[in-house]
Amino acid sequence: MSIGHTLLGFLESGPRHGYDLKRAFDEKFGHDRPLHYGQVYSTMSRLLKNGLVEVDGTETGTGPERKRYAITEEGVTDVQRWLATPEKPEPYPQSTLYTKVVLALLTHRNASEILDTQRSEHLRMMRILTDRKLKGDLADQLICDHALFHLEADLRWLQLTAARLGGLAEAVTTR
Repeated sequence: MSIGHTLLGFLESGPRHGYDLKRAFDEKFGHDRPLHYGQVYSTMSRLLKNGLVEVDGTETGTGPERKRYAITEEGVTDVQRWLATPEKPEPYPQSTLYTKVVLALLTHRNASEILDTQRSEHLRMMRILTDRKLKGDLADQLICDHALFHLEADLRWLQLTAARLGGLAEAVTTR
C-alpha cells in the first residue's frame, strides 16, 4: 500500500492536520497495522518537498504548532495516475513455505508435518477473519474476503503438495 498516495487521497476532500490524516487512515485501513505518527509526518514532509501538498495554515495552541496540509494540483494528478495504474499480480514462484518443505525433504525431516502445521495455522487465521467479517461493515467484509480467498488458494496448494510429496522428495533429492 502506498501510504503517501492514501494520505493524498484523503486530502482531496479538504485540508487536514497530520493527526486527522492518521485517524482517517487507521479507521479505513489500519485495522491490523495502525499508522505511526512519525510515519505520517515523514510522509507529509516528503510530499511537501515533492510539491504534492502545501501547508494551508498553522495553528498554535498549548502543544506544538499544528500544520494543516492541502493537496496541490500536482498531488491530484499523482493520485489519479496511481489509481489508474494496475497493481502487478504477485505469482509467488518462491515462497518461504515451499522452501521449508524442500529443506525438510533434503534434511530427511517430516515435510508432511510442516504442511499439516501450516494448514492448521491457515485455518486458525481463516476463523479469525471470518469472525471479523461477520462483525464488520462492508469495507471490513471486502478486505476479509480478499484475505480469505488468498488463504483458500494457499490451502489448495498445501493439499496438492501433500498429495505430491513423494514425487517432490524424489525430484529434490536426485538433483
